[in-house]
Amino acid sequence: MKKIDVLCVGVAAYDLVFSLDHHPGADEKSIASSMISCGGGPAANAAVTVARLGYRSAFIGSVGNDLFGARLLQEFKDEGVLTDLVAPGRYPTSLSAVLVKPDGRRTVVYHRGNRQHISPGSVDYSRIKPKVCLFDGHEPDLSLALVKYARSRDIVTILDAGSMHQGTKALMPVVDYLVCSERFANEFTGEKDEKAAVTKLYQFTPSVVITLGERGLVWKNKRSEGALPAFSMNVVDTTGAGDAFHGAFASCIASGCDWEYTLKYSSAVAALCCTKLGARTGIPYMDDIQAFLKNIKDEGVRA
Repeated sequence: MKKIDVLCVGVAAYDLVFSLDHHPGADEKSIASSMISCGGGPAANAAVTVARLGYRSAFIGSVGNDLFGARLLQEFKDEGVLTDLVAPGRYPTSLSAVLVKPDGRRTVVYHRGNRQHISPGSVDYSRIKPKVCLFDGHEPDLSLALVKYARSRDIVTILDAGSMHQGTKALMPVVDYLVCSERFANEFTGEKDEKAAVTKLYQFTPSVVITLGERGLVWKNKRSEGALPAFSMNVVDTTGAGDAFHGAFASCIASGCDWEYTLKYSSAVAALCCTKLGARTGIPYMDDIQAFLKNIKDEGVRA
């Protein structure tokens, strides 16, 4: 049995990221000032984040038996992400086209093809022993089975709820931590005010964090509640910032970090991710985040 810190479960996609000087209008042809291609997907990016921060990670999800799937697997291996439980798919690898504007905001067009969800019985996850399981909700059947498995073995569970869909709605009431986007919080609760939203979500999950982008985050659990502002950064591309936050958050939970340090550390990782074009290229390494936090401390800057 292989011991790891964080098991990331969900979707892996391949990203084509185009940098544009404005959002294209109807029937308009635009020329990208730059373009990169790299692996993507919430759980996949989180697994890479965990590895870059010096922790052991594994990924469960499916990739297609095609060129993009081969690239995804190679990137995982290059990063040190355990791929023993990756399911080879009969369907094409999921693709994302990401259009990034000058202010760093992006538009994502995502194509899953005919990819089917992984069945719980097709993956022998008893071969690994994680401290934390992080789910993005895109493999709902497998994830629900894994939550039960984790609970019977005192493994901590975390949900990355970037948007509201079948998987995130099903997993939200059964995980230990809900770390969701402002969009999910607004849609699920019907509340526009984040403090009202976090209070409602807390009725379903023992610990809730709502990420608010450039406005920081709010949280509520049985120990405390509060808000944390975001770090001020020169934003190039916000793609993958949430994924990086979740990977850092799961890493901190796995290592037993103090709660407020966990939030600050995760926020810093997400902020650094925004300083480069592309999600995977922006995810910082352990040395990067340590240097950043040291500079923040030396300069007396608060998140």
